[in-house]
This record gives sequence, structure tokens and C-alpha cells, in this order.
Amino acid sequence: MLKTLLLEEMTWPEVEAALADGFTSVVVAVGAIEQHGRHLPLLVDAARGDRLAVEVARRLGRSLVGPTIRVGCSEHHMGFPGTISVSTDTLKAICVDYVGSLARHGFRTVYLVPSHGGNFAPLEAMLDELRAAGAPDCAVHAYADLLEFVGLWQGAVREVAPGLTDRVGGHADIAESSEMLCIRPDLVQAELAEAGYVGGFDAALAERIFGEGLRAVTSNGVLGDPRGMSREIGERCIARAAEGIAAAFQAGRR
Repeated sequence: MLKTLLLEEMTWPEVEAALADGFTSVVVAVGAIEQHGRHLPLLVDAARGDRLAVEVARRLGRSLVGPTIRVGCSEHHMGFPGTISVSTDTLKAICVDYVGSLARHGFRTVYLVPSHGGNFAPLEAMLDELRAAGAPDCAVHAYADLLEFVGLWQGAVREVAPGLTDRVGGHADIAESSEMLCIRPDLVQAELAEAGYVGGFDAALAERIFGEGLRAVTSNGVLGDPRGMSREIGERCIARAAEGIAAAFQAGRR
């Protein structure tokens, strides 16, 4: 029985023993440090990545959890103070080195899980190079369907609070804010929660945001409405997201 699934908390002999015992897969979250409205801290996507990667690993089975890549592609959030962004080339270089390191130690599968919307497309675009970095013995997969992911949140909120489903907007909304109530409640300033852009999230909106920046559609940095957030909604969102991502990996999608 492993003491932890977190690679960074293990000693090298413990990692060696886990590999020998068949824990040859690693889940790595790819997060961000960026604005999340007035009520949430900059670390939301990094913290959510920590939790989501563990939940996905548990569902996949015999998988460890690599350290979250905490800074991602957040250029579209740079209109808000505090956001830190890296280029797609920088993120690719980090991911290539992650995969190469893990493959050299004997890991045979790396699962990349974006916990920030701006990382979905870059991860999909770099998959061929990541697979080359792990070749021939380490397979690399990335969950890259942003619209499906938002749909997982919508389904989770619908299960718990059907009347609030339209408050899911994809960023600092009722789903993400509720998750943070479960992960870092000490950093949630619920009294400052307010609606942002509430026109719904689709491919056209995503294209506009990534092209023009988030301030082009929302002055407070929120997509959706965080009001009505709860721990019950948060736990359901985390569970449904992890289930959906694990199912996609198990089905061989990317």
C-alpha cells in the first residue's frame, strides 16, 4: 500500500518500488496563475489541478500524480493585474522535459490534465512532440476538449442545483468557485462574488476570448455567475470532471 500517490512526496526508493509494483502511469495537471474575478485568488487553476490530478489518478488506477505545472498559457488574462503567463513554446518545453524525465525512469504512460482553459488547445497541438519525447516506451495522452469539460460542470451543477445551471460560464463561475470552497475555502471571498459575462460558453466565445482577451467580454474577469456556490456543488463538480476525464483516457481519446 502506497503512503501517497504524490510523486513529489515520495523518496526515490519509494518511487522505484512503486514502479516495480506496476504504478507505471503518471497524471500531471497543467494549471495557471491568473485572475479569477474579485472573489477568488490567482492560484485557483493550480490548486484545482492538484486536486483534479489526484481524483483522475484514483479513477485510472495504479497511477501516481506528478507535480502540477503551475503556470500556463494565460495571455488572454493579462489585462488583469497579477496574472503570470508563459508562451506556448515555453509550456511545450516544460512538458517535453516532464515527459522525457518520467520516461527515463520507467513510467509508461503520462496523462496531461489541463485545469486552465487556455492550456487545452496548446496541449493538443504539442502532443506529437510530447509523444516523441516519450518514445518508444512511454505513451502520452492529453485531455483537450474544453467545451466538453464545461459540459461536465454543467451536468454536475444540474444534479445538485438544477435552477443554477445557467450560472456555469467556465471561469470563476458557480462551478469553479464551489470547487474552491472544497479545496481552499480560506481564500474564497464569497461576499465579493458577482456575475460576469452570462451569455453562455461556446466555441465562438472561446475564439473571441483567446483572440481579444477576457476584458473584451467581461470587466470583472468572470464568465458565468459564482453566486449560489456551495461545497456540495463543488464536490460534485470535482467528481464529475474526474470521471469524465478518466473515461476519455480509458476510451483512448487523445
